[in-house]
Amino acid sequence: MNIRSLNYLFNLTVDLHKTIYVVSVVFLSMVSGLHAQMGNAVEGQQKAISCSACHGTDGNSMMGDWPSLAGQHESYLITQITAMRDGQRVNLLMAAFVIGLSDEDINDIASYYASQTLQTKTTASRFVAQGQNIYLSGDPSRNLPACTSCHGPDGKGNPFSGYPSLAGQHASYTQTQLNAYANGTRKTIGNIEIMHDIASLLSSEEIEAVSNFVQGLR
Repeated sequence: MNIRSLNYLFNLTVDLHKTIYVVSVVFLSMVSGLHAQMGNAVEGQQKAISCSACHGTDGNSMMGDWPSLAGQHESYLITQITAMRDGQRVNLLMAAFVIGLSDEDINDIASYYASQTLQTKTTASRFVAQGQNIYLSGDPSRNLPACTSCHGPDGKGNPFSGYPSLAGQHASYTQTQLNAYANGTRKTIGNIEIMHDIASLLSSEEIEAVSNFVQGLR
């Protein structure tokens, strides 16, 4: 092996190590950031008492219009509650409950609900085929991506990327939110309107089907 080849391999090794280092630093920073905002679930249980009327004492809502929060990613709950408190996500009913919460309160409440177990649900057979097709495959002819690309095949989402868990959520709540994204009354938190772009491609029938399909995921 000549000197040029050795130098090439050496530089390639150095670049590889640099890449691994950068990726490791970024990953550890993400993890550290998540841990830094984690709250106290025990404290959160007490602070969430006023939330139980709609969301259930253990985060399992008994009413389909109100979301179940049990088992949702803590980071996602923090983002959404904070957005409602600060007016980035408009929800007049929720605003009255969260306006006085401190960052610590929000972290604690989110930690409590994230630590709870979501009650499993089922999907009515008439929604399975269409809902499954949209969720797993999307529709390339309309540039409609599969829901799995962000929320995973099991509907558990991705806390590192900010994608919520959908599995086991009330179909009526998911349907309402997809319609809100589609008509622009709910905005994606951040600069890119991902959910508006996706939901606006769906018909009302497809929204109903995929909402019912994810209700049965577990």
